[in-house]
Amino acid sequence: MRLCKQLCALASIAAASVALAAPAHADVDTDFANQLHGYGIYGQRDYNAWLAKITCERLGNGLDSTAEKSAEFLSHNLPRGTNTAQTWQFLAAAIGTYCPEQMPILGPIGGQNQ
Repeated sequence: MRLCKQLCALASIAAASVALAAPAHADVDTDFANQLHGYGIYGQRDYNAWLAKITCERLGNGLDSTAEKSAEFLSHNLPRGTNTAQTWQFLAAAIGTYCPEQMPILGPIGGQNQ
C-alpha cells in the first residue's frame, strides 16, 4: 500500500513536470516569421527565410560590403509597399537570426546621423 502511494506521488510529480515544462521551441524560420509579423512584414515564411539567408550569404562573401547595400538589395526583393523602416528591421532581424557574426555591420548606422 505504501509503495503504491509513493508510485502515485512520483507519477503525479512526473505528470506535473511534463505539464509545466516549456513548450517545444519552434523552428528558426517560424521564429523569424513571427518577428517579421511584429514589424508588419508578411509574406511566405519560406521566402522570407530564404531572402534572409541570401542576405547573410551576400554579406559573408562581400557582395554587399555595407548595411546600406544589403538594405538596397532587400528593398528590391521585399514585397511592394514595404517601407524603409521595415526594410532595415528585416535586415536587422535577418542578421540577428541567421548570421549574428555580421552584427558589427549594423553598428555604424546609428552614428551616421550624429
